[in-house]
Amino acid sequence: MSVSLKKGQGVSLSKSQFDLSQVTIGLGWDVAENRQSISGFFKKLFSGNNEDYDLDVIAFLCDKNGKIGKLGMVKNGKQTLDNGDIIFFNNMIHETGNVWLTGDNRTGEGDGDDEQIILKLNALSDQYHKIVFIVQIYDGTQRKQHFGQIQNAFIRAVDANNIEMARFDLSTGSEFVNKRSMIFAELNREASGWQFKAIGNASESDTFVSYIEWYS
Repeated sequence: MSVSLKKGQGVSLSKSQFDLSQVTIGLGWDVAENRQSISGFFKKLFSGNNEDYDLDVIAFLCDKNGKIGKLGMVKNGKQTLDNGDIIFFNNMIHETGNVWLTGDNRTGEGDGDDEQIILKLNALSDQYHKIVFIVQIYDGTQRKQHFGQIQNAFIRAVDANNIEMARFDLSTGSEFVNKRSMIFAELNREASGWQFKAIGNASESDTFVSYIEWYS
């Protein structure tokens, strides 16, 4: 039975209750109704540079100290995030093949999950103890977009049998107005298994890069 979490709450994901061989972290969102009801010229007039909201889900794979193990490769003297322990739209598959992003939805169109990160938890190396999930509004500052304008945003954890284990709904209350990125949730490795925890710490920044220093 799915558990609906509030900010800061967690729930243990027990192997006896769920099939954790594969876990899907799903992100979903809808554009606010007042924006959906505007069309054509007026939609462009009132909605800024782009009427679509491009939310992204990102995963940081962290070690027992809560630090990202590998930030990426060095190319031409510059460090990139390619092939590192950060899964995002430019690095969609972890080098182990055990964590991957299924695609980059740029509009929030459609029912259910709009973006998914899939993890083979049973196969994930013991070196990884924490997985942090960030959500951002891509280019949100330039487009003058923020979470307060988005409806039905959620993150959820689903097991290998497609059973929803936990869900965290993003409130559209005042605390998220003018916020464009968020540490949404964490998966923490424990002696008894994994715990899914809703975090809900939001920022005005529109990029996950601003959080990297917290975990490196």
